[in-house]
Amino acid sequence: MPPRSAPAIAPFKIRRSAISGRGAFATRDIKKGERLIEYLGERITHKVADARYDDERMSRHHTFLFAVSRQTVIDASVGGNDARFINHSCDPNCEALIQGSRVFIDAIRPIAKGDELFYDYGYERDGTETAEDEARYVCHCGTKKCRGTILAPKKPKRPRPHHAVARHTKKHRD
Repeated sequence: MPPRSAPAIAPFKIRRSAISGRGAFATRDIKKGERLIEYLGERITHKVADARYDDERMSRHHTFLFAVSRQTVIDASVGGNDARFINHSCDPNCEALIQGSRVFIDAIRPIAKGDELFYDYGYERDGTETAEDEARYVCHCGTKKCRGTILAPKKPKRPRPHHAVARHTKKHRD
């Protein structure tokens, strides 16, 4: 009978976070590129996710949803695992990778034992965001790179051709 290997030390544990609620904290040093966990939960449609979670009626935004495709969302509040407790940061040490219909969380730089794990949620924008939306999705990461929101960075506006700008009058300028 071959010798049994020692059980792998789980890469993180869940505890209170200064950023938001509970967070995931490294239980050992983690190497850049290390796969930490798969994001699991019930697979539902976007329509079902919208019916379950009405952001405008919630006192604060809090879901465990991860969009995998145009058809599928993972709801980690149903059958999910500890991946759902990895908080957002605008300067993350992890990233979420979609491979096929699965989502994995990988380290993008070395992480010291005891450090909190983060990835950038980067909620997609559709261009209709209001001041209320920006307030609903406020970021509390506190990093130097904080953009103030868990929404994806705004796409830079494409510069207009010089001739188009010259035709605008002050009254009609954007």
